[in-house]
Amino acid sequence: MLRRTMAEFDVKAGLQHVLKQIEATLLNRPKEINAPKPLLVAVSKTKPVEYIIEAYNAGQRHFGENYVQELEEKSQHPDILAQCPEIKWHLIGHLQSNKINKVLKLPNLHMIQTVDSEKLANSLDSAWSKLQPEPKEPLRILIQINTSAEDVKSGIDAEAAPSLYQYIRTNLKNLQAVGIMTIGAYGFDYSNGPNPDFISLMKVHGSICQANDLSAESVAVSMGMSNDYDRAIEMGSTIVRVGTAIFGYRAAKA
Repeated sequence: MLRRTMAEFDVKAGLQHVLKQIEATLLNRPKEINAPKPLLVAVSKTKPVEYIIEAYNAGQRHFGENYVQELEEKSQHPDILAQCPEIKWHLIGHLQSNKINKVLKLPNLHMIQTVDSEKLANSLDSAWSKLQPEPKEPLRILIQINTSAEDVKSGIDAEAAPSLYQYIRTNLKNLQAVGIMTIGAYGFDYSNGPNPDFISLMKVHGSICQANDLSAESVAVSMGMSNDYDRAIEMGSTIVRVGTAIFGYRAAKA
């Protein structure tokens, strides 16, 4: 796991900077965008436990990990267990079926953001029903959509996402389909206009809300990372996943 000296980056200042940017973006967001204030998930991939604790002590509660092994190590780390009792973990990377039981047993698991097939959803539903004591709360999940249609990225096709949402909502009582997410193509040039991945995800969001007679704010939208979370919020994102802008923040020298 990558480790750096605490003096190299200012995690608290990075977190405060991102939160201020979120507030500023909300003030300028088009009035027709009917979405709640976004949830900030601090992506702590490759970052040391000390950084997570520093962000937690500064008020951050939701953290995201891409890899099962890192999530397993950090969620069970004695310092995090002792100092971060209200931490909420999100898995934001691909989940293989053979690692489901390992992930679901982890402390303070809050959400799986990367469900992209009926097979994976069925496996999660079955595993959660066996692991959790009664009465149990459903496992929160997001449906991951491959809006950029890249072979290297996980996610269901945009056209098939509404039917997967409906399948989970109707048949899998141990899962709570909270909403949808995308990673999207990297390095989009915003001088060319709005991000097509964000446009695609918001269209899926609209289709799901219309088909299920749901309000827009009741279906979460996870899109936007360090380089474009403000653009995502402008278009209706309700969950942003930010890593480098928090954990790699360098305060300006006087």
